Amino acid sequence: MNYPNGKKAATQVQLRTSKPTTTFSNRGMSLEEDINNTNIYYRTANVAIIHKKPTPVQIVNVNYPKRSAAVITEGYFKQASTTDYNGIYRGTYVDFEAKETKNKTSFPLNNVHEHQINHMRSIVEHNGICFLLIRFAAYNETFFLPAMKLFSYWDSQFKGGRKSIPYQDVKEISVEVPMNYPAQVDYLKVIDQLYF
Repeated sequence: MNYPNGKKAATQVQLRTSKPTTTFSNRGMSLEEDINNTNIYYRTANVAIIHKKPTPVQIVNVNYPKRSAAVITEGYFKQASTTDYNGIYRGTYVDFEAKETKNKTSFPLNNVHEHQINHMRSIVEHNGICFLLIRFAAYNETFFLPAMKLFSYWDSQFKGGRKSIPYQDVKEISVEVPMNYPAQVDYLKVIDQLYF
């Protein structure tokens, strides 16, 4: 039926010609979100004080279309960041980096940067607790890798060694972090096991 304006009426029923596609995006929270929620729980329960470090950014240009709607249009990182998280637990300084990989067979070392390794070495030299949390997204497994064990793999790549840590090695040299509620990534349990 045509309406007076000459346009056809929209049909009420549409036939599906193909199956709906299944999407697995956003199935779970990212490692960073899980850690942030865990840290909130730790602070609320007065167990530890661990925070995500802010990334130092220099704002260069801001657009003010309205006073209440300022938009940053240009900025840059002031300096290379060190690690993602730091704080204190049981009177000891804690510092760590969190990395998530979709790789099923290994953890690529190019996910970590030289300035982060140098920072981690300094923490270890000063008797702080320093580690890397690695999540293999394909298996939904998170591992606690002490920085000292990371250093040998890092150094080896510059002497002709692998540029990644095989998944099997990660399983052997790390401790799998329990996923609980409300501590979604309960890395303090691993710190208790390894350091206290």
